[in-house]
Amino acid sequence: MARPIRLEFSNGLYHVMSRGNGGEAIFDEDEDKQQFLDLLAELITRYEIIYYAYCLMDNHYHLLLETPKANLSQI
Repeated sequence: MARPIRLEFSNGLYHVMSRGNGGEAIFDEDEDKQQFLDLLAELITRYEIIYYAYCLMDNHYHLLLETPKANLSQI
């Protein structure tokens, strides 16, 4: 079954999450998590995203983001 179409809104608040297939780790080491956060910081600046919270686990992550310009799909 296909994923429903993502609806994007100006000033939309989104819970974004991703996880490894079958519960597999997506972050093997703390350095991987730091690299993810560094990339996230760059994208937040580039696309003017507001972030409120994040949680990084070994096999998944959660982000709480606001998109003033309805541009979530660009990141």
